[in-house]
Amino acid sequence: MTRGFSLLLLVLFLAVALVAAAQQQDPSNNPAASTAADDPVANPGRPTVATPATLTPVGYFQFETGVLVAWNSPDLSSQQNLSEVIKFSASRWIELLVAAEPYAHSHASDGPTNGSGDVDLGIQGIIHHGEGANPTIALSYFGRVYSGDAPDLDIGSFRNSGLILVSADVKGFHYDTNYFFNEVVDGAVRRAQFGQTLSVSHSLYKKLGISGEIWHFTQPFLRSNTVGNLWALNYNARKNLVLDGGFNRGLTSTSTRWEAFAGFTYLLPHKVSLHW
Repeated sequence: MTRGFSLLLLVLFLAVALVAAAQQQDPSNNPAASTAADDPVANPGRPTVATPATLTPVGYFQFETGVLVAWNSPDLSSQQNLSEVIKFSASRWIELLVAAEPYAHSHASDGPTNGSGDVDLGIQGIIHHGEGANPTIALSYFGRVYSGDAPDLDIGSFRNSGLILVSADVKGFHYDTNYFFNEVVDGAVRRAQFGQTLSVSHSLYKKLGISGEIWHFTQPFLRSNTVGNLWALNYNARKNLVLDGGFNRGLTSTSTRWEAFAGFTYLLPHKVSLHW
């Protein structure tokens, strides 16, 4: 695919999501629609590298879907991929996660390939519930359950990953910071990988917001580091639907030079009753 065509795919993807949101019934025209203050609210983890320490609403499934186009990554001239993360909070302390990359189209020196990425299962647990400037702190673990055949971008893929997550609100700004402790594998060789991210978001106008992020990961097999600066816009179409789009600029010679992305977070409005 050419760069222009890839960008067109991103625009069309976001346009379809916007149309879908606009076609949903306005609650003001539907007396049966819920307008209660305690309606479930989506808690997006995308499109930033950092994930919120706070969990999704208890008993609801949340889907985070996105498309990404990348250019000039180590061993790759370009890649387009689809990603999906499914989250479910069983309680206000525990969240279960599935992360997958169902499809990736890549261009390397040996020509174009189609494939899929890894599938990871995860769990996230709150160790301190905060509010306002008092941060929420959580721990998370992911383990690979399926190894895909799609080439990796600059950060690579892990076999096991542990995270420390911190989130808080300070003077109208929200921040998420994560600390990664990954096990990465190349054949029979295993190495430790470390990463840090800081994402700051702020409301721009009514339902529109902006996020900026700086992130860093070691690259043990390249004996280097990848660093990126990400910027994204989000539009809160409904309480349970958030649209996003933006770009990431790689800042080192072994970083993916450019990435553009678009996607949405959708919280299913039907609660799952849990009986323990």
